[in-house]
Amino acid sequence: MAAEVLSAAGFEVHLFDAMPTVGRKLLLAGIGGLNLTHAEPLPAFKARYGARAADCGRWLDVFGPQALRDWAAGLGIDTFVGSSQRVFPRDMKAAPLLRAWLQRLRHPASGVPVRFHMRQRWSGHLQPLAPAAPQQTPSTPPTTPTTPTTPTTPQSAHAAPPGYCLHLQGPQGQTEVHARAVLLALGGASWPRLGSDGAWMPWLAQHGVALQPLRPSNCGFDVAVGTRLGWSAHLQQRFAGAALKGVLLRFTDANGQAFERRGECVLTQTGLEGSLIYAASAQLRDAIETAGRVRIALDLKPDWSRSRLQAELERERSGQSLGTLLRKRLGLPPAQVALLHEVLPPEQRHDPAHVAATLQNLPIDLVAPRPIAEAISSAGGVALERLNDALMLQPLPGVFCAGEMLDWEAPTGGYLLTACMASGRVAGLGLAAWLQAQPTSASTCAPTAAASQTAEQPPPNITGDIAALG
Repeated sequence: MAAEVLSAAGFEVHLFDAMPTVGRKLLLAGIGGLNLTHAEPLPAFKARYGARAADCGRWLDVFGPQALRDWAAGLGIDTFVGSSQRVFPRDMKAAPLLRAWLQRLRHPASGVPVRFHMRQRWSGHLQPLAPAAPQQTPSTPPTTPTTPTTPTTPQSAHAAPPGYCLHLQGPQGQTEVHARAVLLALGGASWPRLGSDGAWMPWLAQHGVALQPLRPSNCGFDVAVGTRLGWSAHLQQRFAGAALKGVLLRFTDANGQAFERRGECVLTQTGLEGSLIYAASAQLRDAIETAGRVRIALDLKPDWSRSRLQAELERERSGQSLGTLLRKRLGLPPAQVALLHEVLPPEQRHDPAHVAATLQNLPIDLVAPRPIAEAISSAGGVALERLNDALMLQPLPGVFCAGEMLDWEAPTGGYLLTACMASGRVAGLGLAAWLQAQPTSASTCAPTAAASQTAEQPPPNITGDIAALG
């Protein structure tokens, strides 16, 4: 997204990606249907970003949910709003959108084509080319996406370097890149097989960039039942992977705030995951970090009154076991019956009042989030307090950051993808304004010898306006 803004503004962009092809994480997100964004009103949309709602809200003011749908339409991709208010491409697929986008980046109607260089992994080397006199630095990007080249009012001064030298490693060996400015979009630490492995953290720390530890977000959790870690062997073998549909989740977070939401979660070999758990994952993770564990309660029959439940359980059993009674009279699926047996001691299973109360307040202790490599997304990364409003690193003038490598998080439902796109837009606008404020800036730059080549692999040395690393 940043490259698109810069290309349209007339800058020569070289985009380096560690993967063999572009957009693999976008394609992964599209498995089962690409959830582009969400149709809820913008104030509620912004609130989904929790402690970072103000910061992410500024990005969304530049490029929000409707702007994302309009952008997709400009690529020939129609969208629709599903029953859950989630927004999808009409054909539900990510590949057509990605193909149209890359075609436009490589062959824009106006602007400079973006150059893609694949299988190129950054080594962490980021060396200023030479010192220069201080220059006024725009700290706020333009808020109108249609005018990306308009400089903003300077608010701070930095020594503006003429550029940076970077080293990248690829199949043909090391490439040295000289760029007037750099944009990093290196991802968090979830899905390391797609390149988001967090290896950049110590590299930026060496340059004085303030970082927050990377933590799992939108993740599953391990459970404890009494003094035992994990489920019983019976539940693991018979019901791992089973969905708990229409249940109500309740708990109190580390700040004493009550959480209550209805949805669906899934039993795993070690605990719980699924959309209902993901929606609360940030609060659950933080509560575990504070107290070592957090107790949640699941209401397995939220549509029934306690008196109705108890009355059904008090009726004559006619020799039926509790499990059979729960399945036939209450309509509980086998997985939920097994879950009740998991937490309810045998001596309490003959008391209808106690069984009814447990069905609507089934206690489960969560003791640890699943490893970050299993998470859908990650929290932590570059502290937003050390970036200006244009997403430029304060310790490194001319180096911008965007996407999941920044310290923010959001639930699934289109919020992650929308804010990633918006941050790229903001960084691209800010980078264009910053370059135009430099003494040697120009609205259009002549292609270098590297830019005239047709191969997607870089030569030993590349010089250009912007190096975008993903």
